[in-house]
Amino acid sequence: MIVEVCLDSLDSVEAAAIAGAQRIELCAALAEGGLTPSLGVLQQARQIFPGEIAMMIRPRGGDFFYSPSELRSMAADIRLASAHGADAVVFGCLDADGFIDETACLALLDACNGLPAVFHRAIDVSVNLSDSLETLIRLGFRRILSSGGHPSAPEGAAVLAALIRQAAGRIEILPGGGITPENATELIATTGTEQIHLTGRVTRESPMRFRRPEIPMGALTLPGEYERRTTSPEKIRSLLG
Repeated sequence: MIVEVCLDSLDSVEAAAIAGAQRIELCAALAEGGLTPSLGVLQQARQIFPGEIAMMIRPRGGDFFYSPSELRSMAADIRLASAHGADAVVFGCLDADGFIDETACLALLDACNGLPAVFHRAIDVSVNLSDSLETLIRLGFRRILSSGGHPSAPEGAAVLAALIRQAAGRIEILPGGGITPENATELIATTGTEQIHLTGRVTRESPMRFRRPEIPMGALTLPGEYERRTTSPEKIRSLLG
């Protein structure tokens, strides 16, 4: 059984290494579903973790319909990931109608230049999981991370089992989303999977003694999955006169 740990800090990378996890998905900002980590974080993770590192390539939170400039940045991040120790990259692109964006995916796969590519849970919000699976096999992805089109993998266990049967060894299906040590055994038995993806997180107190909790450093709420908070030219112009 392969255990992949999804994480967004070097403390967690160290914990995964100590625990003996075979693979990590290296991210930033798991509160937003995982974004591209910095190059410095990747380099340090490579020093710490002896197993496989799959690096998230996602320039922002929200939906998976990317602009040309975002796709160029993702391609650049893929090339940097490959050059600095990542063993695989993780991304997913949909078009505005919820189908796999084949043109975008092919451009990013070209940037991989043979580096294994994982299609992430964007598949879970695609129009049809079975059709999406066949498209991703045809495009050449190594693995698909999925919760079976449900909020969590345990809820989507029956769909995951069907996807694994449909894949028939042509592509790896990695169940992920809401998996814990408490529900993993049943999920494995139901789906027949040979790998799982989980955070294994606990909450720990910061070592900071001096604190100003009344001053937030980020947004108090996250936007919805289909909302984007972007800079308004009009607001900036109003300050520039």
